[in-house]
Amino acid sequence: MSIKQILENAKNLTNNEKAMLAHCLISSLDSVQEDGVEEAWGTLAENRFKELDSGEVSGVSWDQIKSEIRN
Repeated sequence: MSIKQILENAKNLTNNEKAMLAHCLISSLDSVQEDGVEEAWGTLAENRFKELDSGEVSGVSWDQIKSEIRN
């Protein structure tokens, strides 16, 4: 699969799936990782997704975050 095809397919992902993909790609750049780090990130991402999906927590927009930082 070409990079162009991958990028086109990525457009169809949800924001959460795009975030997970971005994390995995960035993590793959690291040459040395401590044992268990990748598994811990995966578990954390799954737990956060479940919390959002269930409504237990709600997301915050980037605009809200920037506004809070400025204040």
